Amino acid sequence: MAIMQLSVFLENRLGRLNEVLTVLSNNNINIRALSLAEKSSYGMLRLIVSDTAGAVEVLKKENIAVNTASVIAAEVSDKPGGLLDIMKLLEDNGINVEYIYAFVEKSGDKAVVVFRVEDTQKAENIFRGKSIRLLEEKDVSSF
Repeated sequence: MAIMQLSVFLENRLGRLNEVLTVLSNNNINIRALSLAEKSSYGMLRLIVSDTAGAVEVLKKENIAVNTASVIAAEVSDKPGGLLDIMKLLEDNGINVEYIYAFVEKSGDKAVVVFRVEDTQKAENIFRGKSIRLLEEKDVSSF
């Protein structure tokens, strides 16, 4: 149930993020979730989009460095401690979380959190064993 995420390397300069956003917009590719982490000279833009393959194609055509990675999008109880419960579950099973970010939209009474972990398959199996709903590409596209 892993979904594909784009990772785009961005030089930290005026207008660079807008260049990426313009390419996606001009090609009718909708951003469903994003995270931007920065250092002094560069940033890493992580995106989940409505058309991953199309986004990779058009970004590469514009000479924008882009890679894909498998991530897990899971519903998490939207209450104090909801994320902590999931994080403890992963820690208790020896799964390191490389990074996380959340969707703005909610799914019912749950928040949607994106996890990049060292062992995606093991994490998916643990989540399923605890009846934690994992979103698929089609679910993400419908938000």
